[in-house]
Amino acid sequence: MKPDRPIFILGCPRSGTTMLQLMLHAHPRVAIPPETRFMVSTYQRRLQFGDLNDAEHRRELAEWVVDRHQTRFHELHLDRDEVLGQIVDGPPTLGSALGIVLRAYATRHGKPRWGDKRPSYFQYTDVLLRLFPDAQFVHLVRDGRDCVASLKEMPWYNGSVYSAVSAWAEAIDFARHGAPRLPEGSYHELRYEDLTAEPEAHLRRLCEFLGEDFHPAMCDPAAVAGIAVPARKTWHARTYGEVTTARTGSWHERLDPGEVSLCESVLGDRLETYGYELSGAPRVETSRLVCYERTAAKRKLARVKRITFDRLMRLREPNPLGARLTSAQIVLAGVPMPRNEPVAVTG
Repeated sequence: MKPDRPIFILGCPRSGTTMLQLMLHAHPRVAIPPETRFMVSTYQRRLQFGDLNDAEHRRELAEWVVDRHQTRFHELHLDRDEVLGQIVDGPPTLGSALGIVLRAYATRHGKPRWGDKRPSYFQYTDVLLRLFPDAQFVHLVRDGRDCVASLKEMPWYNGSVYSAVSAWAEAIDFARHGAPRLPEGSYHELRYEDLTAEPEAHLRRLCEFLGEDFHPAMCDPAAVAGIAVPARKTWHARTYGEVTTARTGSWHERLDPGEVSLCESVLGDRLETYGYELSGAPRVETSRLVCYERTAAKRKLARVKRITFDRLMRLREPNPLGARLTSAQIVLAGVPMPRNEPVAVTG
């Protein structure tokens, strides 16, 4: 039986996750859509949809996903009524409803396996496992100094350099402390620098983790960039070119000396753990270190508040959340199957 587990790509913003999305989307069995905005937001509002055993409640949930511009459903170019009908007629769980959208995108591209990409998913692996208990996570790590330099240049980024540094620290801390607690066989990690230097070798290892055969098309992500990257995302222009190491270490020219000192003072041990050599920059000024600590503390407090609120919401959930779309999900949900018939693989 071919694998049908959902695949989620994560990492610090500007770590190359869009390139990796395209590499996987180029695989003949895997479809990873443009970045969506409905997975976490729908989960956080799950109580407002009520008991999903009621078809009308499933309809309200489906309409919330397919009709709101903020969810970016429109960028998937799916038939709105068809997807809505599949959710209404589908299993009565939140994970099933959300997975049906991703499955529909895969079906549109003639592929059986589906998933999603969003850098911030490293903060929500527990949520994704509640929705998709058989999920596989692929974490792309990039030199934190390059991530910070790139974030600063993004038209959509309105944070400070301290927020950018803190974001990379959080992603790496998840990799070091959170990932080992994930279910066995559900987490794979690779470095951007290695992937761009030797694409085939590292994509073969990734395919082995996913249980898929390597396909040479994966080494040419630009071939599918026009399909899987919205034209409005001009900051992804490089995805239309060949895989290159040209941007590796570009922080040397893109960060000023004070920013390099900040990155290496705060992230030094994390950088070295992942094989990134320090430049020997002087320790950052105490005032800038204090600014960073304040920013990191605010981000941590917001994370604690979110987790605490989520735990309270879990006490009021009227339904199980887990999807019932893939072979493993159906087994885990304890859904009875007809005797002498195999579990259907629905992608």
